[in-house]
Amino acid sequence: MSTPAPPFTRFALCEDLVRLGIGRGDLVMVHAACRQVGPVLGGPDAIVDALYDAVGPDGTIMAYLDWDAPWEDLVDADGRVRPEWRPHVLPFDPARTRAARENGTLPEFIRTTPGALRSGNPGASMAAIGRLAEWLTADHPLDYGYGPGTPLARLVEAGGKVLMLGAPLDTMTLMHHAEHLAQLPGKRVRRTEVPFAAASGVEWRVIEEYDTCDPVVDVLPENFIERIVEAYLATGAGRRGEVGEAPSVLVEAADILPFGVAWLERIGATGC
Repeated sequence: MSTPAPPFTRFALCEDLVRLGIGRGDLVMVHAACRQVGPVLGGPDAIVDALYDAVGPDGTIMAYLDWDAPWEDLVDADGRVRPEWRPHVLPFDPARTRAARENGTLPEFIRTTPGALRSGNPGASMAAIGRLAEWLTADHPLDYGYGPGTPLARLVEAGGKVLMLGAPLDTMTLMHHAEHLAQLPGKRVRRTEVPFAAASGVEWRVIEEYDTCDPVVDVLPENFIERIVEAYLATGAGRRGEVGEAPSVLVEAADILPFGVAWLERIGATGC
């Protein structure tokens, strides 16, 4: 009977992260598939600790949360919640609302790590820990939450990096910022009524956003984010490596963003 491989420690994962290119003082937005990392002593908490060890006390970690809002399937054609459902819908509360489950385990662990801060846009919600956390998460616009003035825009402004820690390349949220910035005719706009927790009870507000549930224009392929990232890596930019057992990618946000915008505009203009 074979002996199981020993689990990875936070220190071993930190060494892998540093080898991949994460350094002290870095701002890193992480997308993770924790199971891809393999057995970890301490689980997702140890992965968060390893990330923080790699960036150090002057660094910052950020993650995309979104929120669990299954009631969105119940809205009418105008994006409003039908009256019979309104009393049963849990409002968005930045301090309590869970991260969307489809984003994996790590975002919720980052959100609930002591000292973490969360931005106030429900669908584009981000959590951050570290030196730039307050700046990244403050004053997140409720309309067009992936555009200018958002945590994604600030990630680029600050020279941050994006880490795909075993996560599928098509989950790189920064490319929704590229979707927003790209000059593409006929972008679909979505308007949805959202409940917010307030001292007086529940306050409802209609939020307007480019529809990123699907490609924002029909001419884009379904897997356009993956194709952008693969094309970018094919130029020799970015870095690939393993963190634990997870095939991982690290890119500079300020470099891949204009590449993504140009790719989107080219496909939008030519269809190929």
